[in-house]
Amino acid sequence: MKSFEWQNILQLANQQANNGRFEEAMALCNQIYTNSQNEQSALVETGALQLSYGFLTFAKSCFQRALNIDPNNFAALANLASVAQQLGNSDEAIRIYSHLKEQYPLHEGIFRNSILSLEYCPHISDQTKLDAVKDWANLAISLAGGKKSRPVKKGITTRPLRVGYVSSDFCQHTVGIFFKEILLSHNREKIQVFTYSSGIISDWITEIIQSNSNFKDVSRSSDVQLAQLIEGDQIDVLIDLSGHTAGSRLSMFAHRPAPVMLSWLGYFATTGLEYIDAVLLDRWHSADSVSEQFIEPIELLPQSRLCFSPAFPAPLIQDPPFIKNGFITFGSFNNTLKYNPEVYALWAKVLHGIPGSKLILKWRTFNDPQYCNTVRAIFEKHGIVQDRIELRGPSFHIYMLDEYKDIDIALDPTPFSGGLTSCEALYMGVPVITMPQHRVVSRETFAFLSCIGHEELVAKNTMKYIEIAQNLAASPKKLIEYRSMLRNQMINSPLMNPKEFAKQLENKIIEIFHKSV
Repeated sequence: MKSFEWQNILQLANQQANNGRFEEAMALCNQIYTNSQNEQSALVETGALQLSYGFLTFAKSCFQRALNIDPNNFAALANLASVAQQLGNSDEAIRIYSHLKEQYPLHEGIFRNSILSLEYCPHISDQTKLDAVKDWANLAISLAGGKKSRPVKKGITTRPLRVGYVSSDFCQHTVGIFFKEILLSHNREKIQVFTYSSGIISDWITEIIQSNSNFKDVSRSSDVQLAQLIEGDQIDVLIDLSGHTAGSRLSMFAHRPAPVMLSWLGYFATTGLEYIDAVLLDRWHSADSVSEQFIEPIELLPQSRLCFSPAFPAPLIQDPPFIKNGFITFGSFNNTLKYNPEVYALWAKVLHGIPGSKLILKWRTFNDPQYCNTVRAIFEKHGIVQDRIELRGPSFHIYMLDEYKDIDIALDPTPFSGGLTSCEALYMGVPVITMPQHRVVSRETFAFLSCIGHEELVAKNTMKYIEIAQNLAASPKKLIEYRSMLRNQMINSPLMNPKEFAKQLENKIIEIFHKSV
């Protein structure tokens, strides 16, 4: 198949998938797969599209066929690591990333992907993760030309502080959704806002951010070009919102383009970069041993690390479904990357403890029939029959919110807890049971619940997690109360007060700027 032919077909497949017509998209992708047996680019790009919409089995076949042509195909290997992670095979993902780091020792992006993969593994030690980020930081600094001194700070007595935010997620993504209301609430007499967007998606949230800041599309800029742009803009404080997540420009921070640099919002662990002057957390995210997991100093925001605002006007809250069903329905709409053998075992115990209860899981990977069979088989091994497990594929955001009407109680995964997912569940009146640990990434839901005064949903261990679930399932009056009060409690809490949050964030940024030397 000629290049222009498969590219046109793939573009059409993407359009179909983006409109929710997955069968049509699959048929087009299968056409490319069948007729491009020796075209590596066609196979890799088709696999990447399938992966982005959750069709893991098809994607894996594409990448493996590309590797049959060239066993060292970089893109195919990197994508296979992502497939392994999505399938819950963290050890295989780590193995592939280790191989890639040996093959491409100067590819800092592979190092970052490897670091991120470690966050999903419950058995990886804190020291292993620290060692990995230090290796990345040494590489990033080396690629940036070596160690750099702090740029000279300029006084701000007669002008607003020039603050730059860097992200690839200024769109309908968790970061964009959380960030947009903060941006709109910034005091322009204190803060002049610059946004550096390295993402390739542009939507209605992008337009809001673009219209309310000095917006720069840097998606095609190299690290050197981006650093020079930031220096030219005379940014006082540069804030990374991505960490080691997809599309990050963290390596650019190794050029040290601003006198003060911070990490906030879109990441949940240390960047590993000694130039970052602080990571912004709150008292709930910062457990006793959290500072030992960070290269950077930790600064606490006074009320909350995050401020939630709904992406859309949310559907009206409906009665909990147990009233009409006659049984309790648990659920989780989290990314299946967060599911692991320990999570499945825990949720199976919850279901065993409440006879007749069911569990709904929803994510794009449940587009894949073979993956669905794998998940059902896992629960069957734990003694949970298939008709107690319902697996739902993706839907448009507003329709996804409406599906919370089908859930009585939400279950938070561990050690990687829900973020936006937990906020949305609570906003729809669904209580979320969580089990925080010592890592920041495990404490998001705990922080939200603490902020709105519902620590009774926080479990110290698996036994308590199951006990909370059993007590809630046996308390219909309590479930009805949660349904009626959670949204208002969120609205009236610091968790949904963007003006106050922006004020506190500004004060903290200015404080850090003045004390940094």
